[in-house]
Amino acid sequence: MAGNGLPRPPGRGTRVGILSLQGDFSAHARVLEALGADPVFVRRPEQLDLVEGLIIPGGESTTMLKLVTEEGLLDPLVAFAARHPLLGTCAGSILMAADVTSPRQPGLGLVDISIERNAYGRQVDSAIRSVSPGDDFLARTGPGELEAVFIRAPIIRSVGKGVRVLAEDRGHPILVEQGRHLAATFHPELSPDRRVHQLFLQKIRA
Repeated sequence: MAGNGLPRPPGRGTRVGILSLQGDFSAHARVLEALGADPVFVRRPEQLDLVEGLIIPGGESTTMLKLVTEEGLLDPLVAFAARHPLLGTCAGSILMAADVTSPRQPGLGLVDISIERNAYGRQVDSAIRSVSPGDDFLARTGPGELEAVFIRAPIIRSVGKGVRVLAEDRGHPILVEQGRHLAATFHPELSPDRRVHQLFLQKIRA
């Protein structure tokens, strides 16, 4: 408990990196701050030494992959992920995937999923839907439907044996977990529902 008798924020004292080369990294920072964590904008390999976990935000996955390569972050990200949790949202989930199609592109291979880019078409309008998460997610984060904000979202077409599906929408996984890592095809940072970030902070503390 905090000194005022209220529960401590779930991320208090936790330094969380946000890959900040491209995409909506500022929105993630605001959620982390609201949960009591300390966001760190990561743009260089040496900054990974300052954080306990890393968020790869939404954006444009091809551009993000190009910038990661140009900044010398590709191998350091893979090495970091071997020791620390990562959360990838929308384009971030594409970068973390083992297999990327439409068009095919390389990824970091951190989560054993096959994911299709721009699977809903190239519309710019967002869709906000309430989904019913699985029991495992609810047991770890609390009850209630999950608000999912989709913007030019990819679709996870298949998952490997080591991947746990935490939430689905219309028959497709939208939030998955493999080991220490989480990948979401939607934008939890754009919703008032903070449970995806809370779960990520739990994984960092563990």
